[in-house]
Amino acid sequence: MTGSLKSDLTREALEAGFAKVGICRPDAIPEAAGRLRAFLDAGCHGEMGWMAERTHWRGDPAALWPEARSVVMLAEAYTPDHDPLEDLDHPDRAAISVYAQGRDYHDVVKKRLKRVGRWLLERAPGHGIKVFVDTAPVMEKPLAQAAGLGWQGKHTNLLGRDLGNWVFLGAIFTTVELEPDPPAAESCGSCRRCLDICPTDAFPAPFQLDARRCISYLTIEHSGPVPEDLRARMGNRIYGCDDCLAVCPWNKFAVRGRDMRLATQPGRRLPELAELAALDDAAFRARFSGSPVKRIGRDRFVRNVAYAIGNSGVPRLSQAVAPLHDDPSPVVADAARWASLRLRKD
Repeated sequence: MTGSLKSDLTREALEAGFAKVGICRPDAIPEAAGRLRAFLDAGCHGEMGWMAERTHWRGDPAALWPEARSVVMLAEAYTPDHDPLEDLDHPDRAAISVYAQGRDYHDVVKKRLKRVGRWLLERAPGHGIKVFVDTAPVMEKPLAQAAGLGWQGKHTNLLGRDLGNWVFLGAIFTTVELEPDPPAAESCGSCRRCLDICPTDAFPAPFQLDARRCISYLTIEHSGPVPEDLRARMGNRIYGCDDCLAVCPWNKFAVRGRDMRLATQPGRRLPELAELAALDDAAFRARFSGSPVKRIGRDRFVRNVAYAIGNSGVPRLSQAVAPLHDDPSPVVADAARWASLRLRKD
């Protein structure tokens, strides 16, 4: 029964739109707690205080829900149809991370997870499930490697021989006993492309990330002024950074995304910086409704836009940033003044 249920579950998940499915035990990542503690002790999590909360659950999935017997890990592809590095060649426009150019993946993936979970409960009455997409104290990437979906590359993101690294991850914890899959082996070899391309040198060593220097962290999680020595390195990236993902050689095997809701929406790729700088709170919320970009709020977003304007080398953009010198947000005003000064120097 277990083998048949597992194969049927895999088929159901693939039919639901997931790119790959794997299964592991909740206790399959015993090394995770130690690695998490070392990361936190070094302060590499920056302002992400939530990472230091409930570490007993985050580091030990078996403790999160002791009744669980299996973890079903699922990968959802969002592979772009263009090279994101090309977006960096347009200094008067904003580079937004590929994953944020479509609908909010939390909503899209969670609905699909619930569909698969309901199917499992129908086939295994009397059992339970819990579904997670990025917002719970669950270390999805180590679990995905334990479930055979791929491995954590030198850039610390999950990648696979038959996936590439443009994937979202979801987890279904269940009390159903399912046969686990063999874990994936790391296959980065001597490649250093992801490490060498990082504009802020955020990787102190292969397989290690200092989030405090990562542009994704700085533009999304960091609330205050960005350190001045890093601002110029941000270029026109105003929400996230895809450089390390874009250069991975395994992307030649990347799976195409199947859900058009995750594809780039109109106006989300390369919008004009001058237009974005003029957004007030209401306009920001309206423009990015249903997008993960909305989560960071107008002030943090316009702060990032101001940094990009300062990095643009386009003198006419000084007109767009000048009104922000006296913005009610001190962080936005600081970024605007820095941008104006930098443009004058150029």
